[in-house]
Amino acid sequence: MQPTLQQLRLCRSVLFLPASNPRAIEKARTLPADLIILDLEDAVKEEDKATARAAAVEATHHGFPGKLVAIRVNADIGHHFGDDAVAVRGSAADFVVLPKAETAKRIGDAHSLSQKPVLAMIETAAGVLAAREIARHSQALIAGTNDLAYDLGLPPGADRSGMSLALQSILLAARAQGIAAFDGVFNGLDDAAGLEAECQAGRALGFDGKTLIHPNQIETANRIFGPSVGEIAAAERLIAAATGGAERHEGRMIEAMHVAQAEAILAKARR
Repeated sequence: MQPTLQQLRLCRSVLFLPASNPRAIEKARTLPADLIILDLEDAVKEEDKATARAAAVEATHHGFPGKLVAIRVNADIGHHFGDDAVAVRGSAADFVVLPKAETAKRIGDAHSLSQKPVLAMIETAAGVLAAREIARHSQALIAGTNDLAYDLGLPPGADRSGMSLALQSILLAARAQGIAAFDGVFNGLDDAAGLEAECQAGRALGFDGKTLIHPNQIETANRIFGPSVGEIAAAERLIAAATGGAERHEGRMIEAMHVAQAEAILAKARR
């Protein structure tokens, strides 16, 4: 059964792992990540591309219980893309991830070759400017913040203030089409406070979840992008109190939109 857009919107943690690493693949089956992306692109050496491709397809057929699964192919500007996308067609992956998406045509090509719904990575200035059109043909947008920072010319190690407009543009494009949007990765593997702060900032912007590069980051993403105990209790009280139309609840005015928001919080809590 093909995953629904709503299932993607419930994903809090999106873990990239190299398809060339069998130990990482096996471990991922036991991890609490919501979406696993088997990577054929940046994480895989050139000489390992073919074996990683075969390993990714095989891994999807063994399954990842309770998780959505995607395969990230190499960008369509390179010579591996065609072989990758055709291989994904024979996999049991739920999605294909297209890096460096810049046009709707590229999304169409990835879908046509793989026969899988496309998760589009926005990693360049051109991709940001085309995000609205890309979103029309995708199931989710992923902010590729490392490449985006490079393409924008941001200084190494700079904070994300220089790409705030780009991040908001990605989110706006996704929301205009009613699809999921995922924040970019955090590179500091030993910086727990930095990861926490960036997850908080991403959630405050409105992202559904965060892409991750290490299993140790999953708990933080799940906790921050999932509703807190207080948020769950407040949502339950609001739904129980609502009778329709605009009305007063716990010192503020609520209406149908607030009920829908509370129901979304409870749906994510159940996830």
